[in-house]
Amino acid sequence: MTIEPVETQAISWRDLVVDGRLPRFALVCAGTWLAAADELVTATIMPSAAHEIGGYSAFGWAVAVFLLGSILGGATAGRLSLRLGLKPAMTVAGLTYALGCVASALAPSMAFFLAGRLLQGLGGGWVVGLCYVAVSSLFPQALWSRVLSGLAAVWGVATLVSPLVGGLFAQAGFWRGAFWFFAVQGVGFVAAISLLVPATAAAADKDAAPPPFPQIGILALAIVGIGAAGLWRAPGLAAASALTGLILFSLFLRIDTRAKTHLLPRAIGDPRSATAAGLAMIFLLNLTTVSFSVYGTALLQRLYGAPPILAGYILGGGALAWTFAALLIAGRGSGRGPIRIGVAMIALGQAGLMLAVPHGSVALIGALTLTTGTGFGLAWAFAASRIVANTPDADRALASASVPTASMIGAAVGAAAAGAIASGLGFGREMSLAQASAAGFWLFAAFVPFGIAACVAAWRLTSSRFVAAL
Repeated sequence: MTIEPVETQAISWRDLVVDGRLPRFALVCAGTWLAAADELVTATIMPSAAHEIGGYSAFGWAVAVFLLGSILGGATAGRLSLRLGLKPAMTVAGLTYALGCVASALAPSMAFFLAGRLLQGLGGGWVVGLCYVAVSSLFPQALWSRVLSGLAAVWGVATLVSPLVGGLFAQAGFWRGAFWFFAVQGVGFVAAISLLVPATAAAADKDAAPPPFPQIGILALAIVGIGAAGLWRAPGLAAASALTGLILFSLFLRIDTRAKTHLLPRAIGDPRSATAAGLAMIFLLNLTTVSFSVYGTALLQRLYGAPPILAGYILGGGALAWTFAALLIAGRGSGRGPIRIGVAMIALGQAGLMLAVPHGSVALIGALTLTTGTGFGLAWAFAASRIVANTPDADRALASASVPTASMIGAAVGAAAAGAIASGLGFGREMSLAQASAAGFWLFAAFVPFGIAACVAAWRLTSSRFVAAL
């Protein structure tokens, strides 16, 4: 299979569907869909899964281990391609994802289910990263922006469709079917790779540097330590577990800034830098907001009797608001105002949920979710631009990749902490109304300080001392 050049003066969307390119475009879109749809589908069906095989205290773990796998997959996808070659690497990624879906579908217990979620995150992280590698290998450079725009659109479609998919399986009483549905898609993705990806695409490079496994291992232990705090009945042991997790997280940051191969830019070790302020802001925002992603559907169903589909769409509404706000504000001004306003909206939206979830209404909760999503849409692109613009040239590519990495790390830590809070509230296989009401307060109130800290980081990032944009 040859990748022919295209005249750059006359590039259009039609060029994606001629000369045999449509199947390749469909392949990278399918891979992106697998990872994009997974999170909202799982969030929608988790109440049904917890009722059958585990408990509500495991919700945080279901998100945290998935994100851990995604961090590992995202950090090693490029290296996997260099070591194996693109075609074998994509095959391994697709099979790992499908195996994780099968494990969750067959899970007799929550531990087995979580092992499947870890494999889904790992496989999904590899799939997304390798699809981006495939864009540069399977398409002429003149078409890259078109293909990447198509992949961005897939994320939007997933936001609309995945709550419906999860809700239909949950309301049918067959939550396992959702994982079988995605396992079949994973196998289909692998079959398509064998036909559409040439063996010569992105050939292996055995001299590639190894991924930063030590930092990833320490990060995993830190998240486990924070999440395990909820498993201890003795307050002293719970506090010790959480403290150990925080110490390990600090150790991760210290080692990563000094390692030869690192996950985050070295400038994150300088608290005076825009890189440190920006990535701290991203980390804190995702830590602050993950509770609703983890427990929002369960609380809406238990407190207000919302059907799974409605609960899923309220969760997905925040993502849609993010997209619309980002499109509305794109390219306007230096970003100082949008960043500060957006972060303030997120902090206020999450603070509002601590009262709206236990004592408000579905409409109010939905409105606050839209507020939070709009805040992300206003701030995110401008913040990412400032982070990259203020990072030394040698680390700029890594700074760009560090924005989603910091986001996933924050969400993973927050999900583990949310699970610990839920366990401390006595969650088990069932969630009583009293427990749901208490959780509706504490799962948001506990993270208000982090929202305030995110505002402080946003104000530092937008200081006049730093470059406004690229």
